[in-house]
Amino acid sequence: MTAVQATFGQRLGEAIDARGPLCVGIDPHPALLHAWGLEETPAALERFAMTVLEAVAGEVAVLKPQSAFFEAYGSRGIAVLERVVAEARQAGALVIHDVKRGDIGSTMTAYANAYLDENSPLSADAITVSPYLGYGSLAPALGIAAQSGRGVFVLARTSNPEAVGLQRSSTSEGTTIAQSIVDAAAESNAGASPMGHVGVVAGATIRSGELDLSELNGPVLVPGLGAQGGTVRGLRSVFGSALPHVVPAVARELLRHGPSAEELRSATRRMRDDLSGMTGR
Repeated sequence: MTAVQATFGQRLGEAIDARGPLCVGIDPHPALLHAWGLEETPAALERFAMTVLEAVAGEVAVLKPQSAFFEAYGSRGIAVLERVVAEARQAGALVIHDVKRGDIGSTMTAYANAYLDENSPLSADAITVSPYLGYGSLAPALGIAAQSGRGVFVLARTSNPEAVGLQRSSTSEGTTIAQSIVDAAAESNAGASPMGHVGVVAGATIRSGELDLSELNGPVLVPGLGAQGGTVRGLRSVFGSALPHVVPAVARELLRHGPSAEELRSATRRMRDDLSGMTGR
């Protein structure tokens, strides 16, 4: 494995300072393909992804391809995903693979190597992971990420209704499951500057004050703006003092402006500027 000098926290901070905090999701959902006048084929998948890259890769700090929509096309879809990673980097954007992997032992290590090892063709700058086999099960991914200068975003408090019963449940210490994940991530980030390599995922539509992020010392990936009901203005009330570390992720709200690359770029710039003004970056 090849280690890199700059940490993920450093690189993410620099990217946000240069381009603002917006993260654009690349989600080639079948409904979006159809809305763009495309069929559900590998060639259409590639056209969709390359159009998004053409429009926004040079405009935003972070791109977040949803791996499942590429995996659905088998090896040809994975080849498109590899191209997305390569061309996004060439345009200066960081890449977060939205893979939500969560397993134990050697299997978690294999997942981490697939997505975080510099020598892997799918290697991204960060991945999303699920801690619901226990936060300790993520140790291989956390270690490989730290060694290679990459990051992980741990699902903490997602906005889907199915998650409420589990994530708001109380631990034996009296905190919620979601808060216990934030606290564990904070321990992983202790002493890092300007911020650690372990982020959390928290939906834009969660309740204000539901999570205490004051000690996290890491980024907060926030999906749910636009189509899912979250608003730019609402970010301040939900995330408060953690707002400078918030990375809002938007997909459908922007992708609906395709297939015109020009219209997609214009919508992205508007959203980016709105978010930069709200977060003060």
